[in-house]
Amino acid sequence: MLRFIGLGLAAALSWTGQAMADAVSTFTLDNGLEVVVIEDHRAPVVVHMVWYRIGAADESAGHSGIAHFLEHLMFKGTDEVASGDFSAIVEAQGGNDNAFTSHDYTAYFQRVAADRLDLMMKMEADRMRDLRLTEEDVLTERDVILEERGQRTDSDPGALLSEQMSAAQFLNHSYGVPIIGWRHEIGALSRQDALDFYQANYAPNNAILVVAGDVTPDDVLELAKTHYGPLAPSDRITPRDRPSEPPQLTERRMVFADERVSEPYMIRTYLAPERNAGDQSEAAALTMLAELLGGSGTTSVFARALQFETQTAVWASAFYNGTSVDPDTFGVVIMPAPGISLADAEAALDGVIAKFLKDGVNPDDFARIKAQVRASEIYARDDAQALAREYGEALAVGLTVQDVQDWPAALQAVTPEDVMAAAHKVLDRKQAVTGWLTQEEAAE
Repeated sequence: MLRFIGLGLAAALSWTGQAMADAVSTFTLDNGLEVVVIEDHRAPVVVHMVWYRIGAADESAGHSGIAHFLEHLMFKGTDEVASGDFSAIVEAQGGNDNAFTSHDYTAYFQRVAADRLDLMMKMEADRMRDLRLTEEDVLTERDVILEERGQRTDSDPGALLSEQMSAAQFLNHSYGVPIIGWRHEIGALSRQDALDFYQANYAPNNAILVVAGDVTPDDVLELAKTHYGPLAPSDRITPRDRPSEPPQLTERRMVFADERVSEPYMIRTYLAPERNAGDQSEAAALTMLAELLGGSGTTSVFARALQFETQTAVWASAFYNGTSVDPDTFGVVIMPAPGISLADAEAALDGVIAKFLKDGVNPDDFARIKAQVRASEIYARDDAQALAREYGEALAVGLTVQDVQDWPAALQAVTPEDVMAAAHKVLDRKQAVTGWLTQEEAAE
């Protein structure tokens, strides 16, 4: 039965991949703006996204959090839209909007009825080069971000551990700086800091426009020329030359103890390569490795060995996302069962990893996971917003439209030998940071 389903999904993927390729069109305006159009006429809805190739890892020293700060400030006013009215206008059209910042990009999106696309482009283009910031806007929003940091990071022991681990993981690269910023540096960000960052980086030649839904490429191109075409490019866009990591010679370990911790766990991250344009094979192998080790709470290697066979863990998982500009991390995590110490849980997890590295990939597990990955890729094509995000994120980190379309095939081309080669390369404790999250009394 599984073999039959797998073959059916393979045929579906082949058709879907071709349809996807045929439905995607790309253009570049004279001012450097890249335009990607993904047609999907099943519902009269459109997703409009603008991605900027600027994120937390591109900030200058001492200005951590400025990329995220500007994300907030972009919802202030322009000459055409009053401060705070942007989202209200989108909502009045029956749509919704939001924005997000990562280490590698900042993105803004709206999901509206297809006949409202013209208005969305007009508004987004308006704030690309015409943002107006008052001193009051900046001070008010800075307080909002400090409060956000207080709620999401400073009051969350798990978030604090993650922040400390990232700082320890990257000895030289700016991925070690938190996206939201260090509190003392957020508090010092000024209106001029925000304007300098905005004027240098928010420009058509540093942006990608992705439109997905009930549209045609010709119509989108004409609208883009009308609204984005007149915008001047920035002459301050610089190559993303970031510091590289030196050879890492030893594991780093830390214990974060806090009385607020209710469920202790151990987490470990290893340095891992990213997806690269034209060569995604290693990232595909690491994606399959994460699925094999900890992708399922019932059938993965970790789940079977640690949750069911030995009942050492409440849950255990592995994770990896290679969509980044520079090498990032591959991670494993285990939450011990009641009565099991973190030391014993870590030892058990390491035992399972060692056995996997010795025994290799189980063929039945590998076939099952390939079918699941294939199915998830197909189902993802039903979500225009997810598709827009997939293309925008990829292009923002230096991948191409062809790389996005080749990714499903790259995953299916992975062999057990590829997985094991990636595992032996990445699961190296010398390039790892191991963290324990625990209670005060447990640490003592």
